[in-house]
Amino acid sequence: MPSLQSLLDQVDQATNEIVEFHQSLVRIPTVNTGFMPTGDETKVAVYIKDWLAKEGIDSQLLARDEGRDNIISVLPGADHEKTRLMYMSHTDVVPVEDWDKWRFDPFSAEISGGRIYGRGASDCKALLASQLMAMAIFKRNDVRLSHGLRLVSGADEEHGGRWGFGWLADNHPETLESEFAVNEGGGTPVETGNSLAYLLGTGEKGRMEVHLRFKGVSAHASVAWTGTNSSYALAKALGAIEGYEPDLDTSLEFFNHLGTFAIEDRPTPGNIDAIITRANEDNPRLGTILRALSRMTLTPTMINGGIKSNSVPEVFELTCDVRTLPFQTEEYVREQLDKVLEGIPGVEYDIDYMSVPNESPFETELAEAIKRAQALAVSRDDIQWVPAVSNGFTDSRFTRNLGIVTYGFSGVHPDDDPTLSRAHGTDESVGIASLVSATKCMIALAYDMCGGS
Repeated sequence: MPSLQSLLDQVDQATNEIVEFHQSLVRIPTVNTGFMPTGDETKVAVYIKDWLAKEGIDSQLLARDEGRDNIISVLPGADHEKTRLMYMSHTDVVPVEDWDKWRFDPFSAEISGGRIYGRGASDCKALLASQLMAMAIFKRNDVRLSHGLRLVSGADEEHGGRWGFGWLADNHPETLESEFAVNEGGGTPVETGNSLAYLLGTGEKGRMEVHLRFKGVSAHASVAWTGTNSSYALAKALGAIEGYEPDLDTSLEFFNHLGTFAIEDRPTPGNIDAIITRANEDNPRLGTILRALSRMTLTPTMINGGIKSNSVPEVFELTCDVRTLPFQTEEYVREQLDKVLEGIPGVEYDIDYMSVPNESPFETELAEAIKRAQALAVSRDDIQWVPAVSNGFTDSRFTRNLGIVTYGFSGVHPDDDPTLSRAHGTDESVGIASLVSATKCMIALAYDMCGGS
C-alpha cells in the first residue's frame, strides 16, 4: 500500500492536472444572484459527477429545484459506519459587477504570475478542486480507509443555503452524516517576523440583511415641493450609518492569543483601535481581522427607488449587510438600528436573519489532525495556531447545528498572500501554490482521520 508521503509526492507530480481541473470548474459559470431562477449549479455538478465516474468513484445529485443540484460522494470505510470526515465546499459564485475592470474574462480562468484568475477561483472552486483531487488520488492508489470519507458540495451558499446545505440538512440529513467536517471560512496564514500562525475557523459571525424603506409622497418633479422626496430621508440615513460607532468588544477567544502576533498589550474595548492602528502599519491583514472580530458591522450594499426621472420618488429602499458577534442578538441589532435612524422621518425596516452565529470547540481531534496535515503540506514544523471567528458566514452553520465538529480550513500556502484572493471582488484569484498545498492538506487530513493504509 502507498505511504502518505508517496501520495503527497504525487500531488507535486500532478500540479498541471490540478491546475487544469480547477480551470475547468471556474469556466463553468454558476452565478447566484439570489433571485430565482439562478445558480445553475447543476452544470458543474454533472461535470464533477462524470469526472468522478471516470476515476471509479460513485456520486449522487440531489436538488430542491431543477438546475440547482448538490453533489454527494462517499469513499466508504472498512467499518461501514457513518463517515468519519466530510469535505465541504460550494459550487455557486457571486455575480460579476463590472466585467470591464477585470484583467481577464471572469470565466476564462487565465493564469498570470502563478495565479489563476476568475470568478469563483478562490471562493470556492479552489477548495472543491483540491478535495476532489484528494479523493481521486486515494482511489488511483487503492488506498483503504478504516472510516469513510464524504464529499458534499452544495448549491446556494452565497445566498443562504436554502437550495444547498440548509435544504440537505432539513430534508436529507443522511447525506451529511459525519463526525467531523472541514470547509471554507478559515485557514488564513499570518506571518509576524519569523513566526507563522494559521487561523483555524472555529466559528462565524452572524449575518443579517436589513431592508429599510423610506416613504414620501409622489409629485411632479417640476413642483417637487408639493410632495415629499423619499431620497432625502435615505441620504440622512446613509450619513447616519456612515457615522455609526459600534460597541467594541474583545471577549472572543481569539483575543487571548494575540501574543502569537507579537502584540504585548492585553486587548480591551478601550485600546483595541490603537492596537489595530499599529497592526495596520506592518500587517494590514491582521489589522482587518482584529477590526472585524471586535465589533458589529453595518454596511449599506444596495439602493433601489424612483419610477421616472420627472417624478418625485415616493419610496426608496436600502439594503444593509449586518455582521454580528456571537452574543449579539436580533434584539440588540434592532436597538442599534433604532439609535442610528432616530429622527429620520418615514423610515421602517425588517430583518432577514441569514445566519445565526455558530462555533465548534477549539481543542478536538480534528484540530490536532489539521495541525499535522498542514505541517506536512507546507513542510513547516513551526506553525502556531489561533482559533478565529470568521467575519463571513458559510454552510458550516448547518453542520454545526447537526452536532458535527466543523472547521474552516482550506490549506492556503504561507507564501500566498490571502488578500490577493479578492473573493467577491474584481480579479478574484488563487495561487497555484495554494492549490497544491490544499490538495496535500486534504490528503493528509483524510489519511489521518479516516485511517488510510
